[in-house]
Order: sequence, then C-alpha cells, then structure tokens
Amino acid sequence: MQTEGRAPLTPDASGPGPDQEPTEGSPSLPAAAPDTGSTPQPTPAPKRRVGLFVLVAAAVVVLDQVTKLLIVAHMADRPPIQLLGGFLTITYTRNSGAAFSVGTGFTLIFTSVAVAVVVVIIRSARRLYSAAWAVALGALLGGALGNLTDRMLRAPGPGRGHVVDWIQLPHFAVFNLADSAITCSAVAMVLLSILGRDINGTTHHPTAPTTDSNQ
Repeated sequence: MQTEGRAPLTPDASGPGPDQEPTEGSPSLPAAAPDTGSTPQPTPAPKRRVGLFVLVAAAVVVLDQVTKLLIVAHMADRPPIQLLGGFLTITYTRNSGAAFSVGTGFTLIFTSVAVAVVVVIIRSARRLYSAAWAVALGALLGGALGNLTDRMLRAPGPGRGHVVDWIQLPHFAVFNLADSAITCSAVAMVLLSILGRDINGTTHHPTAPTTDSNQ
C-alpha cells in the first residue's frame, strides 16, 4: 500500500546508485584535473653578452698598447733578444702595411679598412647572445683597435702611422699582440661556424646530404 503524499522512489528520480553506471542523459560531474604538484616555469630569456665582448676587446687593446710602449721605450737602441733557444725573438720594427707586414705602402687604405671593420663588429654586437662569439668578436675588435691606434697616433701622421711590431718567430714575419688576436679570432669564428654555433646563442646542425634511392 502506497503512503499518501509521498512519491515513489525510482532510479530516475534519485539518480544512479553507487553501484550503477550513469545512463544516457543523466548528469555527471566533470573529471578533476590531475594535480601535478608543480607550476610550469617560464623559459628564461637569453642573456646578451655585450659586457663580455667589451671586456675582451678592452683587454686586448690595453695589452697590445702597453707592450708596444715597453718595446719602443726599451728596444729602440738595443739588438734583438732571443728567447727559448732562438724560437722567439723580441725585436723592434715599424710596419706601414697590414698584419704581418703585408701590403706596405698602403697605410691609408688599411686605415680605412680597419675603421670599416670596427664599425661592422660594433653593429654585430647588438645581436650578440653567445659567450664564445663574444670572446671571438671581442678579440677581433681589440686587435683592430690596437693597430688602428698606432695608425692614428704614431709617426708619420694621423691615418698614416706605422704599427709597432715586436714578436718574431723563425721563418715568419714580425707581428704584435693585436695581429695575434685578429688571427686567433678568425680561427675561432671558423670553428664556431663549423660547429653550428650562431652569434644569437642558438645552435644548428647542418643536415646530412640525402641519397637518391633511384641511383
């Protein structure tokens, strides 16, 4: 006998029981997202290496100019000094050409080229995010500025000054620290390019050549 005033309980009215699967059309709760327990951290932005670039360039310029001042002050009236069993000779020469006494007689042309190189290097530093490239370009800039300082400040006059060279190896031209920095930076930049290291801090790997299967 049905009690008056109370509707019968049915599965539709009360919803699925704890052991029943929800039927089509019945409301269901959304699944809770799994709690990973950690918040994703944003990727840090790459750091510019302009400070390292300037530091290396300044160090090369200072070392180059200090050694040249010492050579001019102490070696102008002295014979060459042989070191390491004659492998290294300290001597004093003046060079009107490019690095390693190349192209003597074209001082003004080399001065103009040095100024253009300095401008290009400084402009490239704006997108410099690689520490290795910062060292290489800093050494290149320091070497260019070191020899350019001689061309602008030494005799016979601004733009035509002769560069002080003082390092001599067997069967090789006399050079200075600025020339060494330029050469080392050129070698470093070639190696960085081969390794796929870009100036912006990224690394790319050259794709291997594909083989035609029809051949």
